[in-house]
Amino acid sequence: MSSIADWATPNPVTENRSGLIGKAVDRYEGPLKVTGTAPYAYEVEAPSPPVQGAIVTSAIARGRVAAIDTAEAEASPGVLLVWTHKTIPAQGARGARINPRSQRPSSPVMDSDEVRYFGETVAFVVADTLENARAAAALIKVTYDELWAVVDFPASLGLAENPPGEEDVRIGDFETAFAAAPVTLDETYTSPIQNHVQMEPCATTAWWDGDKVTVHTSIQMVKGGQHALAETLMIPSDDVHLLTRYIGGGFGGKGQSYDDLSLAALAARELKRPVKVAYTRQQMMLGTIHRPATIQRVRLGATPDGRLT
Repeated sequence: MSSIADWATPNPVTENRSGLIGKAVDRYEGPLKVTGTAPYAYEVEAPSPPVQGAIVTSAIARGRVAAIDTAEAEASPGVLLVWTHKTIPAQGARGARINPRSQRPSSPVMDSDEVRYFGETVAFVVADTLENARAAAALIKVTYDELWAVVDFPASLGLAENPPGEEDVRIGDFETAFAAAPVTLDETYTSPIQNHVQMEPCATTAWWDGDKVTVHTSIQMVKGGQHALAETLMIPSDDVHLLTRYIGGGFGGKGQSYDDLSLAALAARELKRPVKVAYTRQQMMLGTIHRPATIQRVRLGATPDGRLT
């Protein structure tokens, strides 16, 4: 029987069998990125001239859309499509899974008049150019029934509760041991909200070939994005071809897909032509996930030589 020492001793026969450890490895996409020739999701060349989408996001943190006036936007130059929660095509029910072994459920866009967070999509415009799409989007007038929202983290700690099925764990008699410890530490550490601030915003270029959709999108978890889009569109996963060749920064903030993916695919199907959709820099700060603020209290009891009690 081998001893622990035997396992810890490097074996010259099996060590670094690929010969790559310790060697510099060229990144094939490096020159493409630094020369500006790597096609990111929004820059992918579509099979035919694409049209451009612009997202309108909520101006409140919680409530409902009481009224929305899109008349001026619809009459604006170059506009091809204007959607709200009343006019967007049918999508899979939120959380639904119809495909076997689906990794992500349906995540419909504007599936109701409810506003769940500041920066949520409340309207969408597609036009012949990005300038026309954004100009039309700015003409949409939204009236809200605003509700109270939890936005102050430290002030709202009293509202905290454990998620279903989870509970705090206590092992031993901490209070007695802490009181008797010769050395104690009782500190509270905080961290603020942090946005990922990727160089490349979340963006998608989409087109259809019959019943199959091709989407180039900026996402880190490719299979999850494919499945989420299939569930949202209510089509088989095999009919979604999702590609993400280059990502201009992710940091976990692109681990999931966002409304740009679904809206581009839905609009491309509706208009029967390629559609490009990208979040603005401001919308990236609001409509995508972030690293939440934290408050952590740490208490330790120890002996003078550092042994935790």
